[in-house]
Amino acid sequence: MGRSLRIALLSYRSKPHSGGQGIYVRALSRELTELGHRVEVLSGQPYPELDDGVRISRLPSLDLYREPDPFRTPRPSEFRDWVDVAEWATMCTAGFPEPMTFSLRAARQLLPRAAEFDVVHDNQSLGWGLLRLTRAGMPTVATVHHPIAIDRELELAATPSLRRRLTLRRWYAFTGMQARVAARLDAVTTVSENSRRDIATHMGLSPDGIEVIPVGIDPDEFTPPPAGQPRDADSILVITSADVALKGLVHLLEALAKLRTERPVRLTVVGTARPGGPAEAALDRLALRDAVRFTGPVPEAELIDLLQRATVVAIPSLYEGFSLPAVEAMACATPLVTTDAGALPEVVGTKAGLRVRAGDVGELTAALNLVLDSPSLAGQLGRAGRRRVLDSFTWRATAQRTADWYAETLERKEKPC
Repeated sequence: MGRSLRIALLSYRSKPHSGGQGIYVRALSRELTELGHRVEVLSGQPYPELDDGVRISRLPSLDLYREPDPFRTPRPSEFRDWVDVAEWATMCTAGFPEPMTFSLRAARQLLPRAAEFDVVHDNQSLGWGLLRLTRAGMPTVATVHHPIAIDRELELAATPSLRRRLTLRRWYAFTGMQARVAARLDAVTTVSENSRRDIATHMGLSPDGIEVIPVGIDPDEFTPPPAGQPRDADSILVITSADVALKGLVHLLEALAKLRTERPVRLTVVGTARPGGPAEAALDRLALRDAVRFTGPVPEAELIDLLQRATVVAIPSLYEGFSLPAVEAMACATPLVTTDAGALPEVVGTKAGLRVRAGDVGELTAALNLVLDSPSLAGQLGRAGRRRVLDSFTWRATAQRTADWYAETLERKEKPC
């Protein structure tokens, strides 16, 4: 092992039980610490849950999108400085301020402490504040899970209203900042070959300069069901960090409606339906209120139980930069039905799940029916998935490769031109 490093790991929001950022920050910081490095996480709300030995510095925002009061109006006493004013003003003009304002707060925290860290690792905020760090000579790198410009394109394509489309363009204006900041950092990593290609296309970075380091799971926590525990018959599970077009949840609901004409199948959604959003509308249109349960965010132990009991996990996404839920399902030996979108074929391979065309409800229905009808096929897919995870997708391997990447970046930066 190389020298012990002092790492500042940045995350502008870190939901502890849903959404990839909080899971990534907790697992990577834990494993880097286990490898002998010192990690301090800097995060805005929602704050992550971290393991022993990992320090956290909380960088509070105005928390304008918190539940159950999103897009709230702060009290005057909540404004502390001009960054808070900029955050609120951006929201009031339909923009999304958190990546920028978090990065400015992080820079303000880190610059006086520059001697305390060997490397700053940003988790996809890619805000202007990072350039203050690079100008001060602090080695600064970033993980880009996938270019958010893809989310923007899919949302726009699913929105017929001109007024709503204009609002969406304003909301996603931060993606231009992210592309410009990423190009000026010391190094960038991503989680899949597919994401590397997309980052090159949508953010203008050279693919040769982007390191691919897949993420993973803890195979001692995410395990197959205990011997003798049956799976719930006719149960489908989907894990979604957001009720947005990107995740393809409406297509899965349409497939569920077709399946319900032949069998009493049920769907559990680990996530939340957006009030007035596409999933809510589809539940009523398809008369599925009695067949679908939304759990909201769940702790890891409950997620593992859900994965171990499900007959099949569906991932109907129209795009995925990686798909941690796919890896979690495979680790629990739960068969998958996924689309061919983004990095899903790369992550799942050819033996752990059935693959359908993204957006094709007929193919999705048929594939789910096939797995539900065939316990032997389901078992075969599940065993192959578990083997694939053990071979390729553990957090310890992710942390070791990330530490090696830090060391290579620092060595390159320290070499005279």
